[in-house]
Amino acid sequence: MLSHPEQLERLRESCPEAAPTAVLAGDPCYDRILAALPQRERFRRALGVAPGQKLIVVSSTWSSRSLFGSTTAGGEGEVPSAEDLLPWLLSRLSAELPADGYRTTAVLHPNIWYGHGSGQVRAWLDNARRAGLDAVAPLEGWRQALIAADCVLGDHSSVTYYAASIGVPVLLGAFPHEALDPRSPVAALGRMAPRLSRREGLRAQIDRVIASHEPGRYAELAEQASSSPGESAALLRRLFYRLMAVPEPEGSPALLDPLPLPPFEPARRTAPVRVFARVADTDQPEISVVRHAVVGDSPDPAEHEGRAAWADTAHTAVDEETRETSRLRIADVVLRHAAEHDPRLGPPGVWTSEALERYPYCGLVAYVDGLDRCVVRTRRGELVRLSAAAGPDGRPDLCDPAAYASAFYAWIASGRSVAGAAPGITVRTGDTAHRVTVELLSPSSA
Repeated sequence: MLSHPEQLERLRESCPEAAPTAVLAGDPCYDRILAALPQRERFRRALGVAPGQKLIVVSSTWSSRSLFGSTTAGGEGEVPSAEDLLPWLLSRLSAELPADGYRTTAVLHPNIWYGHGSGQVRAWLDNARRAGLDAVAPLEGWRQALIAADCVLGDHSSVTYYAASIGVPVLLGAFPHEALDPRSPVAALGRMAPRLSRREGLRAQIDRVIASHEPGRYAELAEQASSSPGESAALLRRLFYRLMAVPEPEGSPALLDPLPLPPFEPARRTAPVRVFARVADTDQPEISVVRHAVVGDSPDPAEHEGRAAWADTAHTAVDEETRETSRLRIADVVLRHAAEHDPRLGPPGVWTSEALERYPYCGLVAYVDGLDRCVVRTRRGELVRLSAAAGPDGRPDLCDPAAYASAFYAWIASGRSVAGAAPGITVRTGDTAHRVTVELLSPSSA
């Protein structure tokens, strides 16, 4: 079964005896993607992509020369490195991409999962996952991630090709030209798409690919993805009934299942987070924050874009469920994610009071009890509810409430009063402003 006549031409040359059995039947996978394109915004919300965020999908096929198995970015003039590309790439994602400006997810070929075992793959991705990377299940959900993506960082896989064919900006991390038929559409993608270089910052390359992308850049690839877009179900059913020598049903159209809406997956970071903040001297309280998860031997985020010079203050926020428990003793902000009435922890007022005693060197503790809210308690005992103001569409802001807590900490660490933040502050992450309501609670409130 082939999706385009150009494949038939190459089949006739490489294996002429197989050509008589070939059938042009479109591409049901591609058809399901095309049908779901109008659902892009819903898919983005399901994947936890907040307004103003860019979704970066890291995709790899199953091969020693794939993104997952390559030892060099493979760009022209690149020098091979003994260091595997993927660990380098994953460490740069958290170091260079601000947590509130980018959402990252990995789409790995099922053979990677089944060949190495899910435990091993999750171990390889562990640091990146603790820094906020999401890993799509082996068989389902990757199409929705492609539709939602702002950029796909991939290789010579069909996933990368599908992304280009629907107009998603593509950055190639690995691409073995010598392993592909130069006449194939996938080889054409390798000649058209920009290449990743280790010699330049990762964020700069991603942003440039997105900013310079033209909608019709890969129009030729879209045409070669299928010669019968939207018709594969009918073509395949007709073929199956013909092979069975059974009349095809009349009056009942052949249909494909639509892509389901993925379960909601907000980003969760249990690695320590380095926060750079600046408090603006304006009539309305405004705090800009840039957050980077720091794991393993990741580069210091202060090295990128002059973070330390840009910020008025810098602090570290640590989730209480972190693996680096020693960091809790020296954290400036300690976080806990739980339901408001979780009986194991007690109401937010109780936990925050206990947490201040448990972590005597932190300046603020925060109990995140919802997608858009948290309760914080200062070292002086002041208890405050921070919650996102309703947006124009009435939906909750998908900004991580931990960013609100860090912004509030920067406010009080700069010598300003808690009361001065009421009734609300503006928390700015990148180019996005989040209006946050500040409600002072009774210090003894539970």
